[in-house]
Amino acid sequence: MRIAVPKETKQGEKRVALVPDIISKLTKAGLEVVIESKAGIAAEYSDQQFIDAGAQIKTGDVLTASDVVLSVQPLTVNQIKSLKKGAITISFLPPTTAADVIDAAVSAGVTAISLEMVPRISRAQSMDALTSQALCAGYKASLVAAELSPKFFPLLMTAAGTVTPAKVVVLGAGVAGLQAIATAKRLGAVVSAYDVRPASADEVKSMGAKFITLELEALEGAGGYAREMTQERANKQRELLSPYIASADVLITTAAVPGRTAPMLVTAQMVSQMTPGSVVVDLAAESGGNVEGSVAGEIVTTSGGVKIWGGKDVPSQLAFHASMLFSRNVVNLLLLMTKSVDGKPTGVIEPDFSDEIIDSATLTHNGQKREKGK
Repeated sequence: MRIAVPKETKQGEKRVALVPDIISKLTKAGLEVVIESKAGIAAEYSDQQFIDAGAQIKTGDVLTASDVVLSVQPLTVNQIKSLKKGAITISFLPPTTAADVIDAAVSAGVTAISLEMVPRISRAQSMDALTSQALCAGYKASLVAAELSPKFFPLLMTAAGTVTPAKVVVLGAGVAGLQAIATAKRLGAVVSAYDVRPASADEVKSMGAKFITLELEALEGAGGYAREMTQERANKQRELLSPYIASADVLITTAAVPGRTAPMLVTAQMVSQMTPGSVVVDLAAESGGNVEGSVAGEIVTTSGGVKIWGGKDVPSQLAFHASMLFSRNVVNLLLLMTKSVDGKPTGVIEPDFSDEIIDSATLTHNGQKREKGK
């Protein structure tokens, strides 16, 4: 069966769905791999590297004759229409915002698998692209903050006197938040963090940061995410967080739930209490923003001299390693669907809906929308 990787079409997307190092896993499983020419250039992977790894390079259409199409962003409606009936697509595909693509997949008889829907269970960790890409975003967030800040992050003892370390506050202690904490700590900052899930306190402390404890109810949710809060609780949380944010040199916000609008954690009033030169990095800017006034892809400077950086295509800004991690996630998912006989691969890919991972992640099959367990 043929696996195809087209060039990404979304503006700003630099990642590629497969990298050369991982292709041997597919060819050893009896699969043919075709990469559209220059698909990996933006991520620093050349056509020759793919050829050396055992893939074919093709200029132009790689979709029509393919059995499986791998991409980072969802295929366009026109790309879906060009696929043969029974083809499989694997990509990020948010059910709540990609309805047109999902409908096109139903009409074309295409099996669409969404990486957002891979369940957060132990067996699926190696296929969890949301987590691997959040790690990239969290790392980048602290680097951006350090670059924009007019202050050193570490404590410095110099002949001219002592330079005190920067104070960094991170809101959200999921994968992105924890990586932001770890990176800021490596740079020498004094880091504090808050999350609505008290269970995350130990993880924050393990990174060397202080956990901010507020006298509020816990909001533990399913799948490792926080559940939504009431407006009353949100207002109280902002009130209690205000003094911590006001004293911070850097604020990094990472609270986001796939397919939903990001919660507004920080108001313009709270930002106005920060000192001139302070930096805010909002990783959730593309999904509505955690910080009032943030704009995805832009740096907004408030009247009080605070810089607000709105994240956009953040993992793509680390395209080489983001692609490498994404590629491993996708190949692990793909090999889960590759049939074998007596332990030997057959080169045939077939979704097995008795498997919880495949069942949860597949949105369309045989011309119908699927629901988990059906």
